[in-house]
Amino acid sequence: MKVSPSIHRWVTGPKADPSVRFRYWTEVEGLAPKDPRAKRARDAIGREGWAASLLSWQFPDGRWAAPGDSGEWLYNPKYIVTNWISIVLADLGMTKADERVQRAAELLMNRWSQPGGDLSGQSGEICVTGNAVRTLVRFGYLDHPVVQGSIDWILRTQKPDGGWHCFPSKTGTLDGWEGLAALAEVPEEARTPAMRSSIERGAEFYLSRRLMDEGRVRYPPWFRIHYPNHYYYDVLVGLRVLTRLGYGSDPRLRAALRWLVSKRRPDGTWALDADHPDLDPREGGYTIPFPRFPLRLEPPGEPSRWATVEALSVLARCPAR
Repeated sequence: MKVSPSIHRWVTGPKADPSVRFRYWTEVEGLAPKDPRAKRARDAIGREGWAASLLSWQFPDGRWAAPGDSGEWLYNPKYIVTNWISIVLADLGMTKADERVQRAAELLMNRWSQPGGDLSGQSGEICVTGNAVRTLVRFGYLDHPVVQGSIDWILRTQKPDGGWHCFPSKTGTLDGWEGLAALAEVPEEARTPAMRSSIERGAEFYLSRRLMDEGRVRYPPWFRIHYPNHYYYDVLVGLRVLTRLGYGSDPRLRAALRWLVSKRRPDGTWALDADHPDLDPREGGYTIPFPRFPLRLEPPGEPSRWATVEALSVLARCPAR
C-alpha cells in the first residue's frame, strides 16, 4: 500500500523502535526477513529500544516483579510482572534465541503446567492460556509438549458457536479473542485438521459479528486503540487476528476497516487512545479488585509508531477494501 515519505521515515528511522522497523519492512513493505534492512531491525530487538528496556529489569531467574513484591505469582500485580512482560516481549519479536527469554518461558511453563501437560490450570480461562500459548509459540516453543497440550485444551474449550469465553457459558464472546489469536500463530504447515477447523469456526464467529456487533449497545473501549492489549479486546485486535489468518478480503470486515481508516490522523499517523485497563463500568460492570499498574510504551493521545505500523499492516493485508 502507498505510504507517504514522511511516515516511511518516521517508522524506519533511528528514533523508531527496532520492532516497529522490522514490522514495517516485513508486514507493510513485504520484504523477506532476510532482507538486510529487515535483518538489521530484527537483530537490534532486545539490544535497544522497548524490549531492551523491559529486559533490563528482569531478575536472574527470569521473573519480573513490582517494587516491594517478590513476583512469585508471575501474574499479579497486573500489568508489570512476568506474564505481562512476556506477552509484550513476544509481540516485539523476541525469541528463545535470547537466553533471557528462555528463562522467562521456562519459568512460566514449569510453574504453570499441569499434570495433564497443559497451562490451563493457572486459571482455566481462555485469556490466560491463550495468551500463554500465543507468547510461547512466538518465542519458538511450538513443539514443546506443554504448548501442544495447551493447544489441545484451546480446541476442547471452543464453544459450539465457534467463540471462546473466560467464564462458564455455552456461547462465545468477542472478548474471548485469545484462543483464535493463539491458533493464528501456528504456521499453516504445522496446523492439524482440528486446528484448521477450529480456526475456520472461530473466524466465522468474528466475521458474522463484523468484529464489533455484540451486546445491547457498542462497548466504548472496543472502539479505542490500545497497546499493550493484555487480555482486552478492541476492534484493531480483531482486525489484526483476522487479516493475519487471510480474511483481509472478506466483505464483513468493511465496517471495521472504515472505523480504522477514520482513526487516522491528518498527519497520516494513528494514536493510542488509552492505557489499559480501559473499562466502562456503565456497560458490563467489569471491575478489577486487585492493584494494577498500566504498562506504557508510548503515551496515549500522541502519534504512535506502534499503532501506526499495526494499522498499516492491517490495511496492507486488505487489498479489496
